[in-house]
Amino acid sequence: MAKDSYKPRVIDQLLSRKLRGKGAVLIEGAKWCGKTSTAEQQAKSIIYMSDPKRRDQYQLFVDSNPEMILDGDTPRLIDEWQETPKLWDLIRFEVDHRKGLGHFILTGSAVPANRDEILHSGTGRFAWLIMRPMSLWESGDSNGSVSLRELFDSPESIAATCDLDLKRIAFLTCRGGWPQASLLSKDEDIALDQAIDYYDAVVNSDIQRVDGVDRDPERVKRLMRSYARYQGSQSSFAEIGKDMTANEHGGLDENTISSYLNALRKIFVVEDMRAWNPNLRSKTAIRTTDTRYFVDPSIATAALGLGPDDLMHDLETFGLIFETLCVRDLRVFAQALDGEVYHYRDKNGLECDAVVHLRNGSYGLIEIKLGGDKLIEEGSKTLNTLASKIDTNRMKNPSFLMILTAVGDFAYRRQDGVYVVPIGCLKD
Repeated sequence: MAKDSYKPRVIDQLLSRKLRGKGAVLIEGAKWCGKTSTAEQQAKSIIYMSDPKRRDQYQLFVDSNPEMILDGDTPRLIDEWQETPKLWDLIRFEVDHRKGLGHFILTGSAVPANRDEILHSGTGRFAWLIMRPMSLWESGDSNGSVSLRELFDSPESIAATCDLDLKRIAFLTCRGGWPQASLLSKDEDIALDQAIDYYDAVVNSDIQRVDGVDRDPERVKRLMRSYARYQGSQSSFAEIGKDMTANEHGGLDENTISSYLNALRKIFVVEDMRAWNPNLRSKTAIRTTDTRYFVDPSIATAALGLGPDDLMHDLETFGLIFETLCVRDLRVFAQALDGEVYHYRDKNGLECDAVVHLRNGSYGLIEIKLGGDKLIEEGSKTLNTLASKIDTNRMKNPSFLMILTAVGDFAYRRQDGVYVVPIGCLKD
């Protein structure tokens, strides 16, 4: 993508930092999320391994003349490197024998199918970055008046306005964070098609190619529909199988479900959330099961065949899929802060939708709600209850408590200290 038409991404500065500290940087993530365009902005030379006109010749060069692949101005971008896994060890060796840092950028939309061709881990030579679809801030749909980074400093007050209404949020949920869809947003029908096209590519092609296993597209569709119905839950493979049996024309056994979901992980379609395990004053048992999420909410709506109007007429489903949108954005922002996003749930049913935990031990607790006074009150109660259970003699106090909403005219701090922030105000 030309630099003058490129929409800046949160990961840009992180990529620049990693290039200053390692010989090579690997950017992984879902197809169409913008990895190549982002890498192109900082690369000085480029080779596209998936170029159909040159792919066979490139494969030969890897074995016979690797300098044809590796030599060029640096940083040198090698796009879709996983097409030829032997490149990994060649690049690791090259990094070891060159002076300086920031020699290579690798991008990949799938984990290599044949890892037997990779002999070394790359530790000390490579930095890894996960790239996700665009947050609302990156696509220009959030005004960015509230910074997650600044919330960690616990400001006494915040004040911002938000212009997004629920209908617009429904559209953005179904459109997703695909850069092409963002560029086409003024033509809403065409923008919505991008997520459907992505979903079709996954079930008909991408999942077949990831590890050489032939998978029935109709089975993949049934599984993805059931998975979409379990967004934000800690459902087991058995529960997903039961849902398929009840709602689809035939289910899958647990081993098959596991195999299919592993394939979807390898192409970065699903990204489950790990459980947060804080130090508590009581001996409450904490649930450790991962929470189910697609990497983008539009995958769920495409799998279920839902559009913006459908979400507006089914607010319960809308709320579940909106949570996936918020988790996507929080992950994008947390990565820029050297943090991760977790989920909390204990044996008593106390649950917190998202915990942004930074490397320095700071953390914020977040509840996700569509909006409305009643839901905001419920979220505030949950956040304060969890905060009161944390043993602050053994870990820090939470930096902030926040209710992240779909709608609301303002972002503000309540009298109990809880921030209420519409997603259309948030940035990293």
